[in-house]
Amino acid sequence: MQYSREVEEMVCVAKGPKHGPAPIPEEGKWIQAKEITDISGMTHGVGWCAPQQGACKLSLNVKNGVIEEALIETIGCSGMTHSAAMAAEILPGKTILEALNTDLVCDAINTAMRELFLQIVYGRTQSAFSEGGLPVGAGLEDLGKGLRSQVGTMYGTKLKGARYLEMAEGYVTRLALDEDMQIIGYEFVSLGKMTDFMKKGMEPNEAYKKAMGHYGRFDGAYKYIDPRKE
Repeated sequence: MQYSREVEEMVCVAKGPKHGPAPIPEEGKWIQAKEITDISGMTHGVGWCAPQQGACKLSLNVKNGVIEEALIETIGCSGMTHSAAMAAEILPGKTILEALNTDLVCDAINTAMRELFLQIVYGRTQSAFSEGGLPVGAGLEDLGKGLRSQVGTMYGTKLKGARYLEMAEGYVTRLALDEDMQIIGYEFVSLGKMTDFMKKGMEPNEAYKKAMGHYGRFDGAYKYIDPRKE
């Protein structure tokens, strides 16, 4: 290490109190983090790309500084899904510092990684006060049954009103309207369930019908419409 002449000629003054880093909550403990290996936590957050045409929800489970589990969910950009496939291979096994400095191809995924890094190193994780943290595999709980992302897609115009296209329950097939032509319910098909039924050998039409359901005052509505065609 090189020192300037001005520094070398200075008088050496003894350091007083030794102020360590402020303790942060980590998996039920208070930790004074000095090394990357001191960091643990399970958390998730959202990133966006420069043109803001798409977004990524990233979930990471970090143990002793190393990413043990990663869940990457994307929306709004077809290319982003391929970047997510790469990130799912890249992230596990890296330290969070390595991951922060790795090109994850997509701006949205890189931004999500940056936001999660800040949460994790500042002790703002979802598991900060959970004793022992969360087991590897907890990230899948974000997806629920069928391991599908929770997606909502709605569209509306001043002229023709709202259209529900995709709800948490699944792909919306019909909207139920009352006499005032207001939405009072909807019919949906759970694509995950339908696919699982077919994988077990069920005929497609039977699987389609078995995976259907409805919500709200769907039965006995004044009118039904296909939100994608009507």
